[in-house]
Amino acid sequence: MVDRGNRVGPDSNSVFDYDAELRRYRQRLSDAIDVAPEDNVLDIGCGAGQTTRDAARIAIRGSALGVDASSVMVAHARRFGAADGLHNVRFEQADAQVHPFPPAHFTVGISRFGTMFFADPVQAFTNIGRALLPGARLVQLVWQDGSRQEWVAAIHRALVGGAPPAPAAGDGAFSLADPATVDGVLTTAGFTDVRVTDVSEPVYYGADPDAAVDAVPVLHMASDLLAQLDADETERALERLRMVMAAHSTTDGVWFDSRAWLVTARRSRT
Repeated sequence: MVDRGNRVGPDSNSVFDYDAELRRYRQRLSDAIDVAPEDNVLDIGCGAGQTTRDAARIAIRGSALGVDASSVMVAHARRFGAADGLHNVRFEQADAQVHPFPPAHFTVGISRFGTMFFADPVQAFTNIGRALLPGARLVQLVWQDGSRQEWVAAIHRALVGGAPPAPAAGDGAFSLADPATVDGVLTTAGFTDVRVTDVSEPVYYGADPDAAVDAVPVLHMASDLLAQLDADETERALERLRMVMAAHSTTDGVWFDSRAWLVTARRSRT
């Protein structure tokens, strides 16, 4: 099932602002996709639909479909799409691992950190591949290992006072952190010409330390840790978190270093 894996819940009204967090990666993905006016684009794990709408604005003689497991995010995406007056964009609540997409329909598949949470990645990418025309491109961003994410270490250390444990192999947001794993999954799923490129951009957590502290508890990473603390411990943990956010605060907001892989591939022509 495709889900971001770090909301309070798939239908929670408290939703982390991924578009703000990932704003520096927006252009990286857009440049790599290189959407054409005639393209039909499939956006996997689209969240609130920013990347889908970006594609639709360029694919003026084509279309863009965004899918996400969260009904709340899809509702946001539909509202934003309507507000933008885009008539060639659609959003569906769907599990991309099993959803019956129209076969061989899409000319481009894209994802901004939306493909790391499949229960069966090979099945998921095989299903996505069936929806793509032979030779169509798949372009996605996925996180590198958690040990390379400043935000992971800083938030964990602030909330529990120690470094985070090494993630289990294939775990959650970092399940595609190993380029060899990515290559193996995509090749088995029927993709060719797999390329994995190192990219690094800071991620945004709020306009100021207070806003960042308010935003972080929505993340599963933080809410799971806070759930283990009593009221006094929680207060102290949030104060430590505020100090960390203050240390990363700039005139342009609160930022943390991050590293990702830009993964490109093509659906096999056979």
